[in-house]
Amino acid sequence: MEHLLGLLRVHIHKGVNLAVRDVNTSDPYVIVRMGKQKLKTRVVKNNINPVWNEDLTLSVAEPLPVKLEVYDKDTFSLDDKMGDAVFDIQPFMEAVRMRLGNLPNDTIITNVKPTRTNCLAEESHITWTNGKVVQNMVLRLQNVECGEIEIQLSWIDVPGSRGL
Repeated sequence: MEHLLGLLRVHIHKGVNLAVRDVNTSDPYVIVRMGKQKLKTRVVKNNINPVWNEDLTLSVAEPLPVKLEVYDKDTFSLDDKMGDAVFDIQPFMEAVRMRLGNLPNDTIITNVKPTRTNCLAEESHITWTNGKVVQNMVLRLQNVECGEIEIQLSWIDVPGSRGL
């Protein structure tokens, strides 16, 4: 607990135009990894535009990159890879560290632009929304012909942790 900074909530919203890995569709799910942690969404059957709307929560001791992997669930063979994306939580954590408060709802704290070294499909806004810092991201999947994943980050302070 003394090494814990807090919890990172990764809201996996939806996939857009994911790759077809079965006959004419896929059964996608998402795995989120940070360090040794690994979390998984449920499988959405027969859908290349799945909506998960699931919250996955990671313990953060240091701001490691987060890797997101999308797979197609198969019954009789190994699951097929449908792409991956990596994102840096450093800009988000810097915004959380500012300890902002009393800002108007949806105030933009900072923007993160797409670059060759991140997987952002478009500019990402870190905002003050409903009394907390959030970051919405559209991630372009790599190592695949098509597909994007829409996610939202938020921070949870943990009593007794060393905090940010």
